[in-house]
Amino acid sequence: MPVRVSEALVLRSYPLKEADLVVSFLTRDQGKLRGVAKRARRPKSGFGAGLERLSHVRMAYFQRENRELVNLDSCELIHSQFALVSDYRAGVALDYFAEVAEQLLPAAEPGEKFFRLLLAVLEDLKPPQVWRAVTYFSLWAVRLSGWLPELQVCLGCGGVLEESDRSYFSRGDAGLVCSGCRRGGSWELSVESRSIAGEMLRTPVAQLSARNWEQATGADLRRFLVQQMEEHADRRLVTVKMLEEV
Repeated sequence: MPVRVSEALVLRSYPLKEADLVVSFLTRDQGKLRGVAKRARRPKSGFGAGLERLSHVRMAYFQRENRELVNLDSCELIHSQFALVSDYRAGVALDYFAEVAEQLLPAAEPGEKFFRLLLAVLEDLKPPQVWRAVTYFSLWAVRLSGWLPELQVCLGCGGVLEESDRSYFSRGDAGLVCSGCRRGGSWELSVESRSIAGEMLRTPVAQLSARNWEQATGADLRRFLVQQMEEHADRRLVTVKMLEEV
């Protein structure tokens, strides 16, 4: 059976038997796949650091008919995220990116836009601006999944939310509501965060306006986006709590 070679990002890996690994990885052309890397846990494994979380690699693999798991033949490391591991915030952000991609993406369904999104935020993930990369990724992960509601329309009455209007969201709701439709137990999505979202939907992450990105910047927007992801994925994201505690 011919070997396929794809540019890929490693999402996660876990042990199988004594020396093997099961690896989940996102390819540029074939979407998310899972495969077995035989003897990858041995000291002299040919896979080396290529199977580390969010390593950018060139993966060689083949798939037998009627088998869910592909067989990994080799991987050539293009870029490692090792330099980010020393910064705790960046390390947690890497965990978050990997978990979201793992949970949101369907298996074996091509999604080059999501692949390019990950490459862009990994390039932008510098310790001074971790929250910019996390917010941008969250917004576009929801957008590419088809779950991003209209941010200028009230879900309750259908009225337009003007630039200066206050807006609110609740867990389980698919969008924003105005002050008149607000219910108890809701959170506010600030005017600033709606403006940030608007710019992010128009502008590549590397070209966003200069801003002092602290954890509080866009925190309400991230909460709103995480709720959308968790509602549609029907599960809580483990890494979100770690991000909140950074």
